[in-house]
Amino acid sequence: MLLCAPTVKLLVFQQRRTFTSSLAKRFSFNAQSLTESQAQAALDKDCIDFLPWLEQVAGAKITNTLSIGKSPHGRALFASKAIHAGDCILKVPFNAQITPDELPTDISVSLTDEVGNIGKLAALLMIEINAGQVLIRYGEFSNATLMLDFGFTLPYNTHDEVQIQMDIPNDDPLRNMKLGLLQTHYTRSVKDINIFHSSYDTFRIKEVKSATGKGIPQSLRAFARLLCCTSPQELNDLSKEAEQNDGRLARLPFKDRSRELEAHKIILAHINRLIEDHNVCIKELEASDCHFESQRFTVRRQMARDLLFGELRGLRSAAEWLNHYCANLFSAP
Repeated sequence: MLLCAPTVKLLVFQQRRTFTSSLAKRFSFNAQSLTESQAQAALDKDCIDFLPWLEQVAGAKITNTLSIGKSPHGRALFASKAIHAGDCILKVPFNAQITPDELPTDISVSLTDEVGNIGKLAALLMIEINAGQVLIRYGEFSNATLMLDFGFTLPYNTHDEVQIQMDIPNDDPLRNMKLGLLQTHYTRSVKDINIFHSSYDTFRIKEVKSATGKGIPQSLRAFARLLCCTSPQELNDLSKEAEQNDGRLARLPFKDRSRELEAHKIILAHINRLIEDHNVCIKELEASDCHFESQRFTVRRQMARDLLFGELRGLRSAAEWLNHYCANLFSAP
């Protein structure tokens, strides 16, 4: 909770442990304005060393307008001036770990080793605030992240994604030349976190919901164009094209429609294999259903099911779009 004198702005606990000014997005707290004398009277002397310790661990300066105090809702974070939208006033570092001995007994007995530090912190906040229901918005995380960091999944998660890996075959006669191009044109775009820089790389595919193919990273399509090149001249043309534009390799479609079709068929074939693998895993998961399994095993089975179905949904949407794209290329005059 944040109490601010004379006005108050709420804080949010972000993915990177950053508190900023829109707590309504993640935590629902009651807040009130305090006078400076009221704020000083509420300071918690037992926690006076916490913020300096956090500053030392984080390696970043914490604004001197913050202090920890007591309120009717439990311990609170006090700010002596208004916090405006976009302000970042407190960062909780990744290495500030929460160990079981630091949690109240009624919390620690309910949390397994699989629950990540963010989940433990959320549970601790709900106990400390003591203000009724606390609403926590976990952010735009896939089921894979929710499962590993928080210990739960959603039956239908709109932020689900699937990671796929593609590589340059060892028997490719142009392998070394292609590797050289990848190293020469290694650049990272702010919006495109999927970028190749070696003989293989991992790309994140999200559910494709638009006709433009958004959800299939451009870097994956570029990697496929590189793979289907069969002559040094084609690779030299890709290099010149990159130099004349933003430096990224093979980001424009091939002028030769047959080559563009071949590149996208490489991706489609890879995705179809992954779809088959996911279907096999789901069938095996369903076949192993047992009426006498423990509650923990039942929960884990459901999380695995949610994860697989979410990834399968993304793969199928990508395959559908690629089929349509390839059909248009094939039928074009």
